[in-house]
Amino acid sequence: MVRVGFVDTAPFWKFSYGEYHPLKMYRLLLTQELQRSKGLLEDVEILYPKMADINLVKKFHLEDYLRVLEMADEGKWKEYMIYYGLGTGDCPVVEGIYTASLLSAGSSQICAEYIIKGGKYAFNMAGGLHHAMPDRASGFCYINDPVVAIFKLLEKYDRILYLDIDAHHGDGVERAFYSDPRVLTISTHESGMYLFPGTGFEYEMGEGEGFGYSMNFPFPPNSGDDVYIWAFENVIKKAIENFKPQVVVLQSGADALRKDPLTHWNLTTNSYIFVYDFVLSLNVPVLALGGGGYNVGNVCRLWTILLSKLEGKKIDDEIPGEWKERARLYGVNIERIFDDENTQSSSAVWDEVKRIGEYLLKNHPMCK
Repeated sequence: MVRVGFVDTAPFWKFSYGEYHPLKMYRLLLTQELQRSKGLLEDVEILYPKMADINLVKKFHLEDYLRVLEMADEGKWKEYMIYYGLGTGDCPVVEGIYTASLLSAGSSQICAEYIIKGGKYAFNMAGGLHHAMPDRASGFCYINDPVVAIFKLLEKYDRILYLDIDAHHGDGVERAFYSDPRVLTISTHESGMYLFPGTGFEYEMGEGEGFGYSMNFPFPPNSGDDVYIWAFENVIKKAIENFKPQVVVLQSGADALRKDPLTHWNLTTNSYIFVYDFVLSLNVPVLALGGGGYNVGNVCRLWTILLSKLEGKKIDDEIPGEWKERARLYGVNIERIFDDENTQSSSAVWDEVKRIGEYLLKNHPMCK
């Protein structure tokens, strides 16, 4: 059993993006309670959220944007805020948004500090907000906490793998390190032809000294476990093994699981477990982050599995009755944690995935 640094998400439970916003913060409450009921919080080292070091945040975000975001903390929208991505349906101006965003980034920072001090694994479920850009909010994300964590890790490591398995392209993190050979960013996601943010195509590989240090595998809608595991086994693993990372930052958004209301995937927990097992087999420190996930039951199941994997504990499939009763108050109902057999893809999906895989194997420097 490995001791895991685990961020207590309680400070985030009362925050809200608004009644009709798809990102529900009670997913953190219910997930943490499910983890507790499965005995997974007994042996972790609790890490308490703190505000991020603003100088670390400014390594990526512009001061002008941060100043306006701080003004938005009162929850009062001004016309000029729209130029910074604030006040849209995706990124509303709500009370406490600056504070909550800095707290999320700070939580990822303390996970990085935990690893720098010798911890093997750390997990911030409130993190993984990978779309925020230097000068604007984007895609439910206001401050890019994975970038903050990576900048902290760069104080010790010079070969960092950022692996993003959220349904959406990790565009903000790719942007931060697109010309930096110290960070290999790999994103598997639903193709930008069909899903926000419309980027992350296979030919995006980095620039300058960072050419070859970005990899994207865009999947067509309705991709199942079969094609996902094939792509990871035959293409992505090769790039990671060639890079030989010293530490992994794993963004594990749950929105690639089937029945997510905002995406068009057909994955089960089997694909995620395949990735988790491979990442842990690298035998390097892992900083795990949350991310997307708009089917709250899926989020609860997946991040409970992830914590169990980090701890090296086996858990059963049962959902405790007391947890079920609490979850129903939020309209959440799940009957089990794990999915059954792998989902299958159509021949058209297979053709497109193999085309992209062959393109990357032939053209991506990290696959040579």
